[in-house]
Amino acid sequence: MANNNRDGKMSREEAGRMGGEATAKNHDKDFYQEIGKKGGEATSRNHDKDFYQEIGQKGGEATSRSHDKDFYQEIGQKGGEARSDSDGNNGKMSREEAGRKGGEARARQRK
Repeated sequence: MANNNRDGKMSREEAGRMGGEATAKNHDKDFYQEIGKKGGEATSRNHDKDFYQEIGQKGGEATSRSHDKDFYQEIGQKGGEARSDSDGNNGKMSREEAGRKGGEARARQRK
């Protein structure tokens, strides 16, 4: 155990890191997916559409400042390839998927 403070105590950063490592050893992927899902659901109950639009815009602006045209071309190509490889519909969304996504988007707008 490293002591990062002059008084011989562990720093808050180090304690957090060590706690995170210990937790990771005790839990699997499903655990983290479940707590992520719960956190996302709690956040969606506490925030409205404007909140998500604002953070999305801020994230997009930050990303555009730190990446160039080549980055966007590369991720667009990768996304297109992944999409076409995964659905068997030549990159087109199925009617079922389009209907489901449309219904989910509509339900979010009504909240």
